Amino acid sequence: MKLKFGVKEVVATGIGTALFIVLTNAQVPFGIIPNTALQSRVAVLTFFSAVFGPIVGGAIGLIGHALGDAIFYGSIYWSWVFPDALFGILMGVFAAKFAIKDGGFDGKAIALFNVVQVIANALAWILLAPVLDILIYAEPAKKVFTQGILAFIGNIIVAAVLGTLLAFA
Repeated sequence: MKLKFGVKEVVATGIGTALFIVLTNAQVPFGIIPNTALQSRVAVLTFFSAVFGPIVGGAIGLIGHALGDAIFYGSIYWSWVFPDALFGILMGVFAAKFAIKDGGFDGKAIALFNVVQVIANALAWILLAPVLDILIYAEPAKKVFTQGILAFIGNIIVAAVLGTLLAFA
């Protein structure tokens, strides 16, 4: 894994962050548990991380989620910002293996892309987000683990469908 951060990566971080913020309210709520929804911005994070690597992915997840929360909701919910950053980093670690930049995003790469996104989403949303909710905000464990599982399910669906389509295109 090569950690290059030049002009292309700076531009990608800016564009990815802007798209992530703009898409903050483009979501379909689950309606079962509060604050969980299918969010199209996940596809942007998945794509940019898979193409430009862990630094860009982590930055988009961190900055994009924090600014999106601040702009649209009035406060930053850090226990959900850090999982998006973690997800971006984990997807980005495998950027070279996905070979999206090289035009090698074929069946094997698509399968790897989706295995990695499921594992990264599990670590971010089933583990990190609920634990941070409990530690930072003293939220009830049952509530936040339920939210985390729903966020995980929603994110793997969006990343599998929209993220894969973006990467393939």
